[in-house]
Amino acid sequence: MQRLSLDFRRTRPASPWIRWTLLTIAIAFAAELGVSYVGVREAVAQKEARLAKLQRPGSGGFRNVSPEEVNLARETIQRLAMPWDNLFNALESTPTDKVALLAIEPDAKSGTVVISGEGKDYAAALDYASQLGRAKTLSHVYLVKHEVRQTDPRQSVTFTISASWRQAK
Repeated sequence: MQRLSLDFRRTRPASPWIRWTLLTIAIAFAAELGVSYVGVREAVAQKEARLAKLQRPGSGGFRNVSPEEVNLARETIQRLAMPWDNLFNALESTPTDKVALLAIEPDAKSGTVVISGEGKDYAAALDYASQLGRAKTLSHVYLVKHEVRQTDPRQSVTFTISASWRQAK
C-alpha cells in the first residue's frame, strides 16, 4: 500500500492581479462617494442660503406664497393637530377577529372618519360597527354600505362605516 501525503498547511499563493483589481475598485468607489458627498453638500448649502433669504424680515420672501399653498399648509396643520391617538386607541380596542380593516380616511374639517373593511359575514360587519359605536372617541357610527363579494367562495362582506370624531377635552 502506498502512503498518502496530505499537507493541509500548505497555502497557494494568491493571484497578484486580484489584489490590484480590488484596490482599484475600492479607490473608484471612494472617489465616487467623495464626488457625491461634495454635490450633496453644495445642494444643502444652496437650499440653506435660499431659506435664510426667505426668512429675513423685510425680504418679502413669504409674500410670494400663493393662497393655495397657504390653504394646503392650514389643512396639513389641522390634520397634524387632530387627536390621532384617540382614534387609533378606539380602533385597536375594538375586537377584529372576523373583520379586517382596509382603509381609514379621516376628514379634519368635518370631524368625520370613514372606515373601510372586510368582514367574514354581514353579522361580523354589523357587530364591528356596533362595537365602534360604544367607543368614547367615536359617535354617530353608521354602517353606510355593505356588499357581499359574489366572487369570493367564502361570501365575505366589504363594508364602509362612517363616524363622527369627538375631540378630546
